[in-house]
Amino acid sequence: MSQMRDVMQIALTLIGRDPAAADAAAGRISEALAARGRPVKPAPAPGPAARELRLEPADLQDLRRAALEATAGLPVDLCVQPEVGRRKRLLLADMDSTIIACECLDELADFAGRKAEVAAITERAMRGELEFEGALRERVAMLAGLPESQLERAYAERVRLNPGARTFVRTLAASGARCLLVSGGFEFFTRKVAIQAGFHEDRANRFVVMDGHLTGEVQAPILGREAKLAALVSEAARLGLDLSQTAAIGDGANDLAMIGAAGLGLAYRAKPVVSAQADAQIDHADLTAALYFMGFTEAEFVRD
Repeated sequence: MSQMRDVMQIALTLIGRDPAAADAAAGRISEALAARGRPVKPAPAPGPAARELRLEPADLQDLRRAALEATAGLPVDLCVQPEVGRRKRLLLADMDSTIIACECLDELADFAGRKAEVAAITERAMRGELEFEGALRERVAMLAGLPESQLERAYAERVRLNPGARTFVRTLAASGARCLLVSGGFEFFTRKVAIQAGFHEDRANRFVVMDGHLTGEVQAPILGREAKLAALVSEAARLGLDLSQTAAIGDGANDLAMIGAAGLGLAYRAKPVVSAQADAQIDHADLTAALYFMGFTEAEFVRD
């Protein structure tokens, strides 16, 4: 009987910027849900600024709304999900502004003197205001004539992993999960970032290069929103996994399809259209928040 109760239990995970924020959020949520007749049981804290609560079965969306209302104004991230099945076996992650802290095309455009123009299009595309493929072609066209050597310069000078990214990916990989970096950006960068962060594989677009310069074209086919979804579905099938055993994380509209299809869809510092549709948002903590959501404790983190 106790095993059946565990299967049915709901896990509510909180990660704060600091322990005080996490404690305050846990207290507010416990009070708010108790007032609704839903008693909350604390579980062992998985990390210094992470807290775990357990609830009896209820509507997940209703619990999530109540938790978000109770913690409004506090610098905390939270996730509400069934306790069983939290650890995922497949991760698909976006690269730009998710695993790394910049948009690579914007940084390349800076070397071409067109960063403001390109960045404006990037912002609109990530908000879902522009069709991705057309926006990508338009931005790359502005880079025509840029020396290929500037790609290496952009990587060396501008590309940095977001806090917690390497620990996030390496911990998942060490647990036996397959980790894919799937980007609407470019292979030159994903190959290097995948190695740096610990991904098993990367997929992305390719520049057309001639005589050592970018032509302003993208090799077909373009990897965009539907290709990311297809990668999630096909890789899960190859591994014999149900989609409930998968996770996807991203920040822009190009990530919506895979985030919606994955068992755990995460929005990292995301555009509003993405945050509204994800299972959980990471707006305050670093990327290790995703590990806490998946039921890992800090003692299990793989760190350098």
